[in-house]
Amino acid sequence: MKHRIGILTSGGDSPGMNAAIRAVTRSALTRGMRVYGIRDGYKGLVNGDIFELNRHSVSDLEVRGGTVLGSARLEEFKLESVQDQAVEQLKKHKIDSLVVIGGDGTYRGAASLTAKGINCIGLPGTIDNDISGTDFTIGFYTALSTICDAVDKLRDTSSSHHRCSVVEVMGNHCGDLALYAGISTGAEIVITPERGYDETEILEKLKYFEVTKKKNHAIVILSEKLTNADILAKKISGATGFAGRSTILGHIQRGGSPVPYDRILATRMGDYAAELIENGIGGVCVGIIDNKITHMTFEKALTTPKKSRKNLYEMFERLV
Repeated sequence: MKHRIGILTSGGDSPGMNAAIRAVTRSALTRGMRVYGIRDGYKGLVNGDIFELNRHSVSDLEVRGGTVLGSARLEEFKLESVQDQAVEQLKKHKIDSLVVIGGDGTYRGAASLTAKGINCIGLPGTIDNDISGTDFTIGFYTALSTICDAVDKLRDTSSSHHRCSVVEVMGNHCGDLALYAGISTGAEIVITPERGYDETEILEKLKYFEVTKKKNHAIVILSEKLTNADILAKKISGATGFAGRSTILGHIQRGGSPVPYDRILATRMGDYAAELIENGIGGVCVGIIDNKITHMTFEKALTTPKKSRKNLYEMFERLV
């Protein structure tokens, strides 16, 4: 019997999710499978909000941001009784395999369903790039592009007014967005969870840039939830000759059409997910490591530490 595949997106949306939905659907259909979309993540799965997809259903999705399937968080999915309801809905629709697209919370839900006998495949869809088992997640490079565009514009006005712009970006558990944005835009300082927040050190560095290096402006990239960006900007104004200004990019980082890299990554991963299902492989998540599409178990992905960015931090410091 040919497989019946369900697809859902869960947690925060990320650019490229739609490209992944398209790739899974068309690759699976080409392999003779039937494909079903599930609206609003695990919430829609529990409620049975399931409908069949065809090739036309996913036309032109590769260029669209967000997720056409919708996404919702369901804290109750941690409960075994709620997971059992999800399993019953899958059995009711004769769906034997499930592709989930999202972050680590989505992976934990899929791992629970795998333990209950559902063949699950995970695709890493999150802008934070905070999932082990992959060098890059779907949506990371699009969010990075959005950040860089904003910072480039801020630098123009900062240099005109002797300002220091404090730009808060997403990634409260992973500093990749801040680090990569700092490298890409030539920022003076990046503040990330991996490096911690040392206010005294930050202010001393800014004084050094202003007095010794004669810089007339500065950019500080700050990972969210480490400190209050507005308060830091005010302290910069009081302790240095720079006029501190804060900019919180917020959810603008999630939006927009995915950049080509994310479209290609999502497509490669989606096609590979259909291949894994066809070959009877489940309970795994897909990743890209050293530019090769691969997979590992959910358990390994959820427990393996993220690859160290030490070499990138060292390079950033050399170039400031």
